[in-house]
Amino acid sequence: MFREEHGRLLAALTRRFGDLDLAEESASDAIEAALAHWPAHGVPPNPGAWLMTTARRKAVDRLRRDRTYTARLAELRVEAERAEPSPVVAEDGGLPDERLRLFFTCAHPALAEEDRGALTLRCLAGLTTPEVARAYLVPVETMAKRITRAKAKIRDARIPFRVPEPEELPERLPGVLQVLYSIFTEGYAASTGPHLQRLDLAEEAIRLATILRRLLPAEREVTGLLALMLLVHARRGARTDLDGLPVLLDAQDRGAWDRTMIEEGLALVPSALRGGPPGRYGVQAAIAALHDEAADITTTDWPQIVALYDVLLTIAPSPIIAMNRAAAIALRDGPAAGLALLDALADDPRLQRHHPYHAARADLLTRLSRHPEATAAYRQALTHATTTPDRALLQARLDALDS
Repeated sequence: MFREEHGRLLAALTRRFGDLDLAEESASDAIEAALAHWPAHGVPPNPGAWLMTTARRKAVDRLRRDRTYTARLAELRVEAERAEPSPVVAEDGGLPDERLRLFFTCAHPALAEEDRGALTLRCLAGLTTPEVARAYLVPVETMAKRITRAKAKIRDARIPFRVPEPEELPERLPGVLQVLYSIFTEGYAASTGPHLQRLDLAEEAIRLATILRRLLPAEREVTGLLALMLLVHARRGARTDLDGLPVLLDAQDRGAWDRTMIEEGLALVPSALRGGPPGRYGVQAAIAALHDEAADITTTDWPQIVALYDVLLTIAPSPIIAMNRAAAIALRDGPAAGLALLDALADDPRLQRHHPYHAARADLLTRLSRHPEATAAYRQALTHATTTPDRALLQARLDALDS
């Protein structure tokens, strides 16, 4: 409950006092007070409102104690006299949800790209700085400096805590969605470390996307992103074997997929695709849906998946999407057709550093019995793989070829 309320508290306090550091300290003070008060006196009927009232009082107390905030406190009092005070509770009995402002603040284009995800996890997911550092596999001191830098940028650049106007949403919303997608992607396939998946990170991304959809229910790409996350994360239990090694899609036990999560994702896909031109997340969700609906790799609707990749390439062209399309064509038209398309992408430096590209070539070369070339491709993939499970799988395939 504290993690759920932390984002609400932080957003409302930041809106009220205009200071992210003060908001964080006051929110923490309120949660600390609850930990001391509730066990002795019971949980109040409206815990969120109790925390909000306590946090606002703690903020004012901090302002009074700190002489450097004297002028700011006077300014706040003048503002309070000019306008009616913000309600402590909303009409439905809950806290006024200010988190939408915080989503756009944390993902503001003025912030460095590496700082946006960290700040989102810190402020909206309620993770501590050490937890965010573990999520990004960096030292705590490094992450603390990164978060401090982002807050200073917000303060010094006077980045407003506000929801963009409707005409600004098409420009600003993709940045918010990209932050959430990046968090999820790191959880789905860790970039470094001993594990293939970071389930905690993927689940935080899904939780944040669920909140964002509740705040922006009419935005189709928000719905598409949530659907995509659910449909992909539903396979988590089948993506590794007992030793933690990756299990590719064609070999996964589909009975281990989370059918409840799949049904939830499938129900969102139509809303993500209807009502206008398709968006990148909606199309990717449709591709994921076709995978999840198929009984096995051979009954998957590969022609439809290739058609969707064709649409995706026109919306958001990238070498990774082109690579995935080539893999789908290999399953529709045969390995030679897919390999020709992969080889046509060989000059892209981003793919040359991307180990799945070399692994995909190695797999198709193996199917074509071009074993020396497949061995070379697997060795190249090994030089770029950065997680222990990926390296172990590639080495096992290379050993099988050598034998």
